[in-house]
Amino acid sequence: MIFTVDVGNTNIVLGAFAGDELVFTSRVATEAFKMEDQYAIEFSDIIKLYGYTPEDFEGAIISTVVPPLTTILKSAVKKLLKCKVIVVGPGIKTGLNIKIDNPAILGSDLVCAAVGAMQKYKPPMIIFDLGTATTISAIDKSGAFLGGSILPGVKVSLQALSNSTAQLPHINTELEGDTVIGANTIDSMKSGIVLGTAAMMDGMIDRYKEVLGEDATVLATGGLAQSVACHCRRELVIAPDLISDGLYVIYKKNAE
Repeated sequence: MIFTVDVGNTNIVLGAFAGDELVFTSRVATEAFKMEDQYAIEFSDIIKLYGYTPEDFEGAIISTVVPPLTTILKSAVKKLLKCKVIVVGPGIKTGLNIKIDNPAILGSDLVCAAVGAMQKYKPPMIIFDLGTATTISAIDKSGAFLGGSILPGVKVSLQALSNSTAQLPHINTELEGDTVIGANTIDSMKSGIVLGTAAMMDGMIDRYKEVLGEDATVLATGGLAQSVACHCRRELVIAPDLISDGLYVIYKKNAE
């Protein structure tokens, strides 16, 4: 089995692949102050929760957008699983043709999502990743990564709104129904943040397709994809495991 670790700013997404099948996925909080033994114990408990043992794993791969945790998590996984651990970064084979100005600075999460998407869907593609930040990636019909957009994520926007105003509370992002015109403060905030984000996605899909010059497969991934993307009016596929899928593919390319 292969253990995958996707480190985001808010959550760490763990995955386990047996053959080509993702047999479980789990999330833990990203906490920069934790030591490697603490992460190793936490990962061990999750592996056992799903009925597996550390001895079941022959390899592991990590993608992180939190550089201070790279060494800690690599050491934690090696200590727990006692196997080869790959970290996605410069020099790692991905098979992705990256056409941005400086390919070395492209976030490993965007690389993994694109690689995962290329395994299951036909380009051209537009990929939304709704996490701490919301990112949009464009892949042309040849499979080349062209670049994208970055904007504040749903929860970051909500936090900034609540922290910067005296009368707006902290709320969750679950919207019941499609209440566009809120009759109270909370419904109004949910309408603005959830439906507003969905409308942004619809509009950016149109703009990206104009630039690509043709129709494209649209994918939504990330922790908030299910909550927001279901309100979009443009056709898209909610693919929550894109980064884990990409990590597994990249591991196989580099395992030798």
